[in-house]
Amino acid sequence: MKIAFIGGGNMATALIAGLAGQLTGAGSLHVVDPNAEALERLAGQYGVSTAASIDVQVAGADVVVLAVKPQQMREVATVLKPQLGGQPLVLSIAAGIRIADLARWLGGYTRIVRAMPNTPALIAMGITGLVASAEVDPIQREAADQVMRAVGQTVWLDDESLIDPVTAVSGSGPAYVFYFLEAMQQAATEMGLDAEQGRKLSLATFTGAAQLAAQSGDPVDVLRQRVTSKGGTTHAAITSMEAAGVKEAIIEAMKAASARGRELGEELGKD
Repeated sequence: MKIAFIGGGNMATALIAGLAGQLTGAGSLHVVDPNAEALERLAGQYGVSTAASIDVQVAGADVVVLAVKPQQMREVATVLKPQLGGQPLVLSIAAGIRIADLARWLGGYTRIVRAMPNTPALIAMGITGLVASAEVDPIQREAADQVMRAVGQTVWLDDESLIDPVTAVSGSGPAYVFYFLEAMQQAATEMGLDAEQGRKLSLATFTGAAQLAAQSGDPVDVLRQRVTSKGGTTHAAITSMEAAGVKEAIIEAMKAASARGRELGEELGKD
């Protein structure tokens, strides 16, 4: 499989690291980026071919991964449009860019999969929500799945509007985890533990609890109840959080993230 990346930033680098020598050989990976330093680093680390601008190797790709900032997508699509004669799959990992808008910028080209990965992809622990246009055939759909599974798990959606909730849950989700960890570590130091002790305890607790939830057949509310003995220390903490409306605040925050995703799509898709 020949894969061309337009953009050589962090997410593209994570995908290249997962793909090189596994799904496809490094010689079948091509990266386009105006940043010469980024290209030199990628060529040195992974043996990929590189170019400063969209070239004939992009035209010969089976999959073209658009890994540029959303604000750059319209310009990139305009330059890419003449190179799509070979009918490649266009795989967009840019937040907020809707399939219909990207197709319009590509001159009506519709073999597009839209993907929303998250930053744990950088350590091959990501999860990606994907949705395909009707024109994407089963082989191309599988190709998109293979590319994104190189950095973690995948979840396919039937409705593109669900990409915004995916963005709110998993795309933005790592930031919520880091935010909660910040609070745990701050509380630890305020209660007398040193910074390293607080860091170690909070990280191990979060990682262990997440793995327990993943491996258990029980719902998370049941797992929580098992830890929460009435009148005990955990009960005191959960009671305090409920009184402060923590759960409701988290739910509202995630709905705000989803709404902002819709807004971004509308803003970026305007003519």
